[in-house]
Formats: sequence, C-alpha cells, structure tokens
Amino acid sequence: MSAAQEPRALHTVLGSGPAGTTLARELVCRGHAVRLVDRKGDGPAIEGVERYAADVSTVDGARTAVAGADVVYHCLNVGYHLQVEVMPRIQDAVLGAVEASGARLVVLDTLYPYGETGGAVMTEDSPWKATTRKGRMRAELDERYLAAHREGRAGVVLGRSADFVGPGVVSSTLGGAVFPGALTGGEVPGLGDIDLPHSYTSIVDVAAGLATLGERPEGDGRVWHLPTAPAVTTREILAMIEEKVGRPLNIVTVDEPRPFGPFDEEFMAEYAEMFYQHTEPQIMDSSAFEQAFGVTPTPLAETVDATLAWYQEWLASL
Repeated sequence: MSAAQEPRALHTVLGSGPAGTTLARELVCRGHAVRLVDRKGDGPAIEGVERYAADVSTVDGARTAVAGADVVYHCLNVGYHLQVEVMPRIQDAVLGAVEASGARLVVLDTLYPYGETGGAVMTEDSPWKATTRKGRMRAELDERYLAAHREGRAGVVLGRSADFVGPGVVSSTLGGAVFPGALTGGEVPGLGDIDLPHSYTSIVDVAAGLATLGERPEGDGRVWHLPTAPAVTTREILAMIEEKVGRPLNIVTVDEPRPFGPFDEEFMAEYAEMFYQHTEPQIMDSSAFEQAFGVTPTPLAETVDATLAWYQEWLASL
C-alpha cells in the first residue's frame, strides 16, 4: 500500500458538548478521520464525523468507543451535582480502555485543582491547593492520569481551560445567562466582583489546543494551559458586548450563589463552593503552550463577535 493509500489515523472524541463538537469539526478541518461518541450517537450530522453511541462510564462501553483509535480526547462532562461521583468512574473506564488499546489520551481539564490563588497568575507550575470537593476530585483524577503516563501504561496529556466562551457555549458564566439578555434587553448577570480580571477561553481555542496536543505527542506527560486571551475584567467584556449590541446592558449583580439564567437551584447549590472564582482574580497564563506550539489565542473581541452572531441565530430559531 502506498503512503497515499494508507488509512488516516482515527481521532475519537468522547463527549458531544460544545468542546467535543467544536473539536470534532477542528479535527476534520485538519484532515483526520473522526469519531464523535456520546450515549445516543444521534446528534446533527457533521460532515466528516462518524457519530457513535456508547456509555463510556462502563468498561465495555469505553472499550468499544476507543476501538481502533490512535488518539482519544476525553471531553466528557456530567451534571454538576454528579461530578464527584461519576467522573472518577468515567476515568477508570476510559483510562483502562486506552491502556488496553494503545491509544494516546488527551484530557480536557479545568483550573479547579489550583483552588484559591489569592489572585496569583495561574501557570502550569502553580501549586495544586484545592480544598473544595470538586477541586480535590479533579486534582486526584489528574494525578492518576499523569501516573499512568509516568508508569508507561498510556501516553497522556492534559489541556486545562478557563471558563468557556464562544459559539454553542450555553452552560457557562459567560454564555446562556449573558448573551440572550444582552440581545433582547433582558437582565445580564454579573457574578461576584466584575471589576476583577477573569480569564475566559474561546471554545475555538479549546478545540485548536486539544487538536494540537493530539497531533504533537512530544507534549505528553504533563499539564498544558490551552491558548487563552489575556485576562481582562468581566466588566470590560460586558462593555465590549454593549458596544456590539448598541445599547447599555441591564447588568444585575449576583454577589452570592443563587439560581440565574440556565443555572437552577440544584446547580448553584453545587457551585457555591466554587464561587471563589468570582471573588478573586482568575488569571490564567497560556504562554508556555503558545511558545511551545506556535499557537496564538483568538482575540476576545473576535470571540465576542462570533458568540453574539451564534446567539442571534439561536434565539431566532426558538
């Protein structure tokens, strides 16, 4: 078989939320064969993407989902109130599956393991000081992932992201609670102190960063901060949105955990322990990734434009 006839490497994405779906499209654009896995496998067709149904919280489901894959991307999430219970179970199944198959594993991660920083800039060298249930859980998962790599059981790399923003992102503090209100004249919640700098990672940059890690095994065995635009205050981002929509926003301060927008009482009760993210600066530095891989994050103004355009279409379709 000639080089031109060799089958393309299969990149399997676990999870079809905004991150997984955007990543699947990015991988197709890069010329890869792509399988997108969720429980039902019946979402909208995406050109070049194979939809696949599997429950990867089970050993059998995870093994069938990753069968034949060269690279596996773990972009799965579960209901916020279920994370501490379910995420370790998913890790056990997925890590066991890639260890058995020989695939590399790229994990989408959060900033939770760092815990409260007192406003210090977060780099990959920042200490893991989480005291919350979800922060400790994420740190324990990450230790297990990195141990699997150190012990030669699997090639693993972690890509950490700040809060998501971008087209398709609804369940984010800069998502479905903010943009619909901005476009319709409704209330726009501002969490905690909106005059503090806060990093937001474009979902497009999440996808590009994970795809780059999937293509570059020399980055394995460590945590990377995915490309993220320099932090500004949340008020500055809201001002960008105001300028684009052409009218003042009706900003309502949410200075304590309470239901708002797409976040119901159950979610906010679980989120209460993480509310420190809005009462101290949240500044993520992704310069190590940018320098190592030559990737530049999307400017926030471009992300705001693209997000407003997506929400305009989304609201029109309701």
